[in-house]
Amino acid sequence: MTQVKEEIISELNDLPPRAYGEVLDFIRFLKSRRRKGAPDTALASEPALRKDWLRPEEEEAWSDL
Repeated sequence: MTQVKEEIISELNDLPPRAYGEVLDFIRFLKSRRRKGAPDTALASEPALRKDWLRPEEEEAWSDL
């Protein structure tokens, strides 16, 4: 087991049982955020692709949509 994972388990063991639900919710939030990582990649590539998107030929090609 990694050191970080051991620390997480140790911290969890120090919490009162009533806090377990919040921890579980946060873990699920982190997992869902990781699954949605693709849009962040798309946003990061936007500046690189902008030069192609803003060409007059592209505007004309997509003008009917």
